[in-house]
Amino acid sequence: MKRIAGIIATSIMILFPVMAQNVDEIDPTKLGTDTAQQKLQEVSVDRFENPGFWTVRMPLDNGLVEFRRFEGGPKDKEPIQAEVEAGIQEEDRYVLGVKASFFRRGPVEILVKPSRPIIVEGIVKTLSVWVVGRNFNHTLKVWIEDAFGNEAILTMGKLNFTGWKRLSVPLPTTLKQQDYHYGQKSGIRIKGFIIECDMMEAFGRYYVYFDDLRAVTDLFPIEVRDEDDMADNW
Repeated sequence: MKRIAGIIATSIMILFPVMAQNVDEIDPTKLGTDTAQQKLQEVSVDRFENPGFWTVRMPLDNGLVEFRRFEGGPKDKEPIQAEVEAGIQEEDRYVLGVKASFFRRGPVEILVKPSRPIIVEGIVKTLSVWVVGRNFNHTLKVWIEDAFGNEAILTMGKLNFTGWKRLSVPLPTTLKQQDYHYGQKSGIRIKGFIIECDMMEAFGRYYVYFDDLRAVTDLFPIEVRDEDDMADNW
């Protein structure tokens, strides 16, 4: 199995028992490391407009997985207020569709991975993404890495619903998103999504769709950063 499981098992340094919450129940102002002043901002991380930026994997002895983009999206999705006020208009026509064709029933994970980790700066409080779950008992998780290389897999929620639903997860304070010695480093890197398939329902074909990955992040550490400061990236 289990090529994906092996990769993840060796690369995951920390596994946090963080459970997803209803997005409306999460108060970002009460999450994570506080700064002297909070400059919380909801930002768009990826709208899944470019399928070439993503790839999918699952163990070959369990089945095949493919992906492509489709026109559409959740009707209940609301624009980001800061983008509206700034007059920013980004293309938002497509979603990313993933289809898995199982050869046999069994425990299996599907990895939806960007071609390179997606950097989200600041002190990230929450992540959210719109998903069509198709009412299977599978579980969606997000694989992230903090600014100092510590990895974590956070559970976003079960996919046992029909239609579009926005899944979100708060980020634990155990992630190291800033250090007062290194002002150039902050935030997280998103390394992918993992669909943990329920063994009893891992057969036939499974379809899942993604749209509008967002983060709520505290941008205060970035705003106070000196523009001429040196980067410790050598």
